[in-house]
Amino acid sequence: QVQLVESGGGLVQAGASLRLSCIASGRTLSMYAMGWFRQAPGKEREFVAAISWSGGVTYYADSVKGRFTISRDNAMNTVYLQMNSLKPEDTAVYYCAAGRAVGRAVGSYDDWGPGTQVTVSS
Repeated sequence: QVQLVESGGGLVQAGASLRLSCIASGRTLSMYAMGWFRQAPGKEREFVAAISWSGGVTYYADSVKGRFTISRDNAMNTVYLQMNSLKPEDTAVYYCAAGRAVGRAVGSYDDWGPGTQVTVSS
């Protein structure tokens, strides 16, 4: 099991940028595919982006493609989500997750962080 902690959330205006970080402990991050998900009030948790253990494969939700970038630094045991051109509809709690294989489904991931709040005002 790997422990995950997200940071970097906050309150920003539409059009601004934020970079979320997810730091892992307990096991080396290079063993895992990593994903970012988000959950808005009253909605189900939804896929945002994912990256393979090597960083060679990435997936994005259509709603964030071209605006968000997922990356990882295995030496630092950290995964990032760079979010540009933020919109009010991006408002949610953002979670990072670790799994054995890169994928878009919540069920593909075994370990989750507690989440970080991102609020985008119009």
